[in-house]
Amino acid sequence: MTTAVRPRTMLTLAEVCEELSISRSTFYDWRAKRRAPRCIKLPNGDLRIRRSDLDHWLDDREDAA
Repeated sequence: MTTAVRPRTMLTLAEVCEELSISRSTFYDWRAKRRAPRCIKLPNGDLRIRRSDLDHWLDDREDAA
């Protein structure tokens, strides 16, 4: 039996911070100021960020120089 490999669409906070090269405290500061990408809060309190939300958030911050 083979199972289809589903692409990872949800990122952990640690993965997002690593990708953006920021600390966890910086992410929480951005989130408090409503400047962070949209987050999903799981029942256990952990945060997840959809890959599409992070990509859209990054696109919105692209410098059109």
